[in-house]
Amino acid sequence: MSGHSKWHNIQAKKGKADAARGKIFTKLGRELLVAVKQGGPDPAGNSKLKDIIAKCKAANMPNDTINNAIKKATGAGNSENYEEVTYEGYGPNGVAVIVEASTDNRNRTAADVRHAFDKCGGNLGTTGCVSYLFERKGIIVIDKETTNQAEDDLMLLALDAGADDFSVEEECYEITTSAGDFSAVREALEKEGLEFVEAEVSQVPSTYMTLDEKGAERMQRLMDMLDDLDDVMNVYHNWEE
Repeated sequence: MSGHSKWHNIQAKKGKADAARGKIFTKLGRELLVAVKQGGPDPAGNSKLKDIIAKCKAANMPNDTINNAIKKATGAGNSENYEEVTYEGYGPNGVAVIVEASTDNRNRTAADVRHAFDKCGGNLGTTGCVSYLFERKGIIVIDKETTNQAEDDLMLLALDAGADDFSVEEECYEITTSAGDFSAVREALEKEGLEFVEAEVSQVPSTYMTLDEKGAERMQRLMDMLDDLDDVMNVYHNWEE
């Protein structure tokens, strides 16, 4: 589950999700579990849980599956405890990479993430080595085919709700917010019945890097290896795919 990307990359991500839906839902279920453990099972009083539920819906996770995951997290017999860990490093040719993980064993997760970087010509770095190249922003993507709203009306709705930017791509609208305003903007759009292809707070790079064919192959392999790790929730990078 990677971070911020344009429409053609979102389509590829959705295709990959369709092929491995169970694995995607398992990761989202763990994010729900962590959010419930931290702030309780009521989305009205737990903004993080509310945001993750929106992320689940954007990934087409059924409501029953979402509700069951929340119930499981609040169950008396649930002893699962995960902590959130962030790793920073460099992919092939110095591409900046941030990995967000949720783990019950830091040593195992660190070893797995380090192995993926080493295998693909990268290296795991220290905290802060690349995060200065990213900014946390809310990203909301709406497929044009899913709404009858006029472009200008949708733009005004988003900006009035607090969005920072509204851009029109070939097949979608992309709305950018500050991390703090993301929930308010998303909720305003939800009230209008809008559906999202993507709705989450992401690490958005300030600059991008291009790679030659060999570098791109190695970077894609790194992304695939990290995505295959159960503990890895999100991967962000500044590779211009």
